[in-house]
This record gives sequence, C-alpha cells and structure tokens, in this order.
Amino acid sequence: MSRPFASRPGSPEAWIRAPEARKPFTARLTIDVTPELRGRIKIAAYRQGVTVADLLRDLLVRHFPASDETGDAS
Repeated sequence: MSRPFASRPGSPEAWIRAPEARKPFTARLTIDVTPELRGRIKIAAYRQGVTVADLLRDLLVRHFPASDETGDAS
C-alpha cells in the first residue's frame, strides 16, 4: 500500500506552529496580483538590490510582527 502524497494534519494548530525544518524559510505562500503590481514589486526589489522574496518577507515581518514584539498574545 502506498502512502498518500500529502495528508491533512490531525491538529491544524499543531501543524501550523510546528518547528520549521532546517531551512529558515520553508513555507510557501501564493497570492494573486495584477501584472502591473507584480512589475512594481520587481522594480522596487531591483532598486533596493534585493530579491522579490526578500523584499516581501521583510514587508510581511514588519506588518505582522511576532507576538513577543507587540506584547500581544494572539
């Protein structure tokens, strides 16, 4: 009997909060943006001398700080 390619976690909370693997960035996030916005993001990243991924990670970290940085327990 073969194992399924992917299976649902028993506890979504435990799965989301599970420690990351060896790589610091292992989760993927896919969003839909307009081609015009995608172009603006790529130009901004180029001008800052960073990759699009690094630019967006930094943006997300600043917008959604860890709970210990804000004092929130949520």
